Amino acid sequence: MKIFWDYSEKELEKSKSGKVKKLERMINYGPGKEKIKLTEVKKYWEKLNLNTNARRLFELLIWGKYQSSPTNKKKLFIK
Repeated sequence: MKIFWDYSEKELEKSKSGKVKKLERMINYGPGKEKIKLTEVKKYWEKLNLNTNARRLFELLIWGKYQSSPTNKKKLFIK
């Protein structure tokens, strides 16, 4: 049994919220030896609380475009 932060992995797999927590941590802090399943990411996408950069990267990789808008909408002008 592998301890995943302050929860055991078996306990996380029992509930939907546990699966979301595990997936969030794998994306935000690295998956370790496991692989992140694309189907699970798509399934729980709206419930995932991800780092902004990770969210934008995954949007680009999965759907080929950004779905969320950037927080800073100001344009950069260089003279």
